[in-house]
Amino acid sequence: MLSQLLLTLCFPYFWRDLLFLLKVLRYGARLELTKLTRSARTVLDRFVQQARRIPDKPFVVYEGRVHTYRDVELRSNRLANVFLDSVKLRKGDCVGLLMNNEPDFLCAWFGLAKVGCSVAFLNTNIRSKSLLHCFDCCGAKTLVVGSDLVEGLDGVLDVLLEDNIQVWAMGGPGGHPRVHTLLDKLDAASDQPVAAALRAAASLKSPTLYIFTSGTTGLPKAAVITHLQSLKAAAGFWAFGATEDDVMYIPLPLYHSAASLIGIGGTIELGASCVLKKKFSASQFWTDCRKHNVTVFQYIGELCRYLCNQPKTAGDQVHKVRMGVGNGLRQDVWREFQSRFGNIKMCEVYGSTEGNLCFMNHIGKIGTVGRSNFFYRLLFKYDLVKYDMVKDEAVKDPNGFCQRVEKGETGLLLSKVSALSPFFGYAGSKQLTEKKLMRNVFGKGDAYFNTGDLMAEDRDGFICFKDRVGDTFRWKGENVATTEVTETLGLVDFIQEVNVYGVEVQGHEGRAGMAAVILRAGMAFDGGKLFEHVTRDMPPYARPLFIRLQDVMEMTSTFKQQKFQLVHSGFNPSTTSDPLYVLDYQQQSYIPLTDGIYRSIQAGERKL
Repeated sequence: MLSQLLLTLCFPYFWRDLLFLLKVLRYGARLELTKLTRSARTVLDRFVQQARRIPDKPFVVYEGRVHTYRDVELRSNRLANVFLDSVKLRKGDCVGLLMNNEPDFLCAWFGLAKVGCSVAFLNTNIRSKSLLHCFDCCGAKTLVVGSDLVEGLDGVLDVLLEDNIQVWAMGGPGGHPRVHTLLDKLDAASDQPVAAALRAAASLKSPTLYIFTSGTTGLPKAAVITHLQSLKAAAGFWAFGATEDDVMYIPLPLYHSAASLIGIGGTIELGASCVLKKKFSASQFWTDCRKHNVTVFQYIGELCRYLCNQPKTAGDQVHKVRMGVGNGLRQDVWREFQSRFGNIKMCEVYGSTEGNLCFMNHIGKIGTVGRSNFFYRLLFKYDLVKYDMVKDEAVKDPNGFCQRVEKGETGLLLSKVSALSPFFGYAGSKQLTEKKLMRNVFGKGDAYFNTGDLMAEDRDGFICFKDRVGDTFRWKGENVATTEVTETLGLVDFIQEVNVYGVEVQGHEGRAGMAAVILRAGMAFDGGKLFEHVTRDMPPYARPLFIRLQDVMEMTSTFKQQKFQLVHSGFNPSTTSDPLYVLDYQQQSYIPLTDGIYRSIQAGERKL
């Protein structure tokens, strides 16, 4: 009795940690046993199994229409037969998938997987140069595009066809004259399954997907997603306590790993149902949840803030939602969300698409991204090391090794690469893969995955996200590569040099894009021309909201652009003598940033 009391007082989370870890270990052991068998079981295998077990159960509800497990199974079979007979795909081919959220995204994905193809999920916001780069990365020679996105290919279709990339639209006859169509071939196709040997995975470490993530190279990087990573992600809902009776709400884009791997994969693993939204709508969110009896939803922090900003109603707590799973939820928004919409358990998950480390806040402590303890550290080797924000590099000791931070201090999160925590890297470039690694961190020969995130771990083992380092920041739930923005802005004729970075905006998650610009000699700043350029060539989340004109660009001692002071000085016109401009959609220009506009932004009155 005394020992139990001491355990409760000194280690209040011991039993919850232990039970959660045992649950995760049990799933991990199952995966390890699968590796020993001749035929590795994949997420697709699990879907086929569920389609046989619960064929009439709703799998996806989309715009009011129910698609059962059988419906998706049969339609994906038809597509698989079309891919084999008409598209002439073969096992081992890579296919680009450019589609918005809809059931046929899943049917195309599963159909391609059934014929043994790896699939590259393409961000629907990317423009011509980035799109072509994505094909080069993963070696895809076929593109499957949603019927509503075909017109957007006009600027790049010629190049795709010249590169012998065949383009197939998820539509019928009468569309683009140079694009093949799938739906007219679907009706005549068999719904019988193709040979199971085609989808069979020789190893769980075989690539199955390529999911693109922004990096410091200026163009999207193709993170290699193996069957093993997909299976681990599919266990997320289950690990947090979801069951087959839950109804999941997925408003995030399927081309990101959260919606596809955790959301769809997790629904399949449980044999549950999901409500798929084409695009998140704050005004429709709770109406959808009530209508479809949603119990679990996926989020990013920005999504929850949008919900809190909606007008209050008497029915704010009239729903069946009991849990949210996601990342990036700020403490103040977290508290407001639960206060207003009820005691919904918010389960933060930390981990990048390509990373080899995952934290899960199974305790639900507000403001933390995860939980660690003695047992966790035995299995997953990670460290927080001292980082110099001014020099933009890890602090080294006299022997050239990194230095660990003390408990509670902020440091750069590194995760050791090992057989238990492998790093599969990026497709198409060993250089990019190597760049994400840090070697000889604590000893000769070791290798760590550099998350690029500054974190802090308190004495109770709770881990808090502090900031991002390097050339990537997040805005509107998307990663923004500063080098890509820099290259795009550099094409404007009056701009000589650009330094892009993210600045904090009161009341918003992430960081808004800002660019320090040096003008070419004898040329003037043209806000209208710059507006036209960025709105034409860049997705909305990557467009710089603020411009700062400078005479001289500050550099570090290693000739890197200095961002630290710029980030901290922000966009307040009263504290800088440099001319400042703000993106204005009404005037279709970058206009002078006045004190009045600055105050309206800080007060949340001006939409960004």
